[in-house]
Amino acid sequence: MLINQTFDKLDALGLFGMALGLREQLESSQYLSLSFDERFGLLVDREAEARDSRRLALRLKAAKLRQEATVEDIDFRTARGLDRSTILNLAQAGWVASKHNLLVTGPTDIRSHYPPFSICIGK
Repeated sequence: MLINQTFDKLDALGLFGMALGLREQLESSQYLSLSFDERFGLLVDREAEARDSRRLALRLKAAKLRQEATVEDIDFRTARGLDRSTILNLAQAGWVASKHNLLVTGPTDIRSHYPPFSICIGK
């Protein structure tokens, strides 16, 4: 009965990732050999991961991107003047962490939109 109350409190506090991590720990015997500190650290990591994932999903939804795109799907063989190293470097989003802006220029056909969409999604 105590564990159900714990799950209810975690859900009430909005700690859904931690609740999910605790369920996984209780269902699997591989966590039994870990110390309390290690198990608690895994729960905190799971919560942080869940929050980051939810935050990204909300931002992508708010961006209302018109197509799904990934960097891996960019065709560099087509003669469009795309430099592979530059695109892959931009996809790492170091420019975001440095608080720089990115301006993409060029023709406005559908093929030229694909690289910016894939950089925006950053997968």
